[in-house]
Amino acid sequence: MSELEIRPMRTPQEKNIFLTFPWRIYAGDTLWVPPLLPERRKTIDPQRGVFFQRGEAEFFIAWRGRQPVGTICCAEDKASHQAHPWKDALIGFFECLEDYTIARLLFDHAVEWASRRGLHALYGPFNLDYEDSYGVLIDGRNRPPAIFCGHTPEYYQRFFERYGFQPGRGQNLAYAIDVDLTTPEARRMSRLAERIRQRGRFQIRSANLDYWEDEIERVYQLINRALAHLPGHIPWQREALEALLTPFRNIIDPDLVLFAETAQGETVGWFPGLPNLNETLIRVNGLRYPWNYLQLLWHSRRQPECLSIKSVLVPPEYWDTGVAVLLFDEMGRRASARGYKWLDLSLTSDDNPRTPILAEHMGARVYKRYQIYRKWLNHPPEVINP
Repeated sequence: MSELEIRPMRTPQEKNIFLTFPWRIYAGDTLWVPPLLPERRKTIDPQRGVFFQRGEAEFFIAWRGRQPVGTICCAEDKASHQAHPWKDALIGFFECLEDYTIARLLFDHAVEWASRRGLHALYGPFNLDYEDSYGVLIDGRNRPPAIFCGHTPEYYQRFFERYGFQPGRGQNLAYAIDVDLTTPEARRMSRLAERIRQRGRFQIRSANLDYWEDEIERVYQLINRALAHLPGHIPWQREALEALLTPFRNIIDPDLVLFAETAQGETVGWFPGLPNLNETLIRVNGLRYPWNYLQLLWHSRRQPECLSIKSVLVPPEYWDTGVAVLLFDEMGRRASARGYKWLDLSLTSDDNPRTPILAEHMGARVYKRYQIYRKWLNHPPEVINP
């Protein structure tokens, strides 16, 4: 058997091998949603990828002879260094055959890469974007993931933990809830929301796409205030937020992207509902071949059954005011009116003190769990245990 080696991605042919390698891992896996190759090409391109405005990344392929057997990306997000006393090396695009020696080679290389740059830990997996394929799937293999959520083989968890990775934060949870306004939970939420409305302190409005830049700015001003309490929170950069949201500008229903405002006009809540495009993308093979675009046109004609809600942003000073209750109640009403069958609430950390409790009070149930890992390198305890 040929020896294993790892080499950087350099040529256009190697880039294509790197990007299409997941098709080898997930062949026959009916839950896998292939990534859109045009978007992936943009993501890893230093001239076009948003990540490269704040950091650097390199991409590597593991080979056994002439056969690719694994991939990994090693990256440094320099903007994140201000978030905590240590410096992480992000790892992502991790894929490998079910052979631990391949995973060990990839992880060893990442350790060397990080050590040469004076970084303190490996952290991930993320595919450069913290919202893209977040973590390793550790539970929930009975339905495909919703938009922005990932899917990994069962053995990835074993490989990470065998190498010495430990949970980098709490598990991230995806909740599912049926759109049914007649359940006891929905009726209780509706009664509570009506009492809050009568006080007249807050109002809910739809997004105004005619003022897109202004709406982006409102979200940006809100997002770090609302998430700063989470352990290990890395502040959002405005360009990253805009790059994440802009592709949806022409497909979102503005009446399903909700803002909460005070009577004085201050934005104190954001609750975006996106059609779960993965119900379409799972059928179009990542647009790998020209005929896949025809499949996209055909399947895009059908509205997804799932509305995916990716965030509920309410600053801590408004947690106990009923803002979140108003947002949840209004979203339920509007999603029901538009014929959605169920809501995906993803992802929220189980160390988030609010969102899991609110979701469970609505009758939501966890249907997927993901884990982000960290592995410390050899650095002084005062650095790695601040």
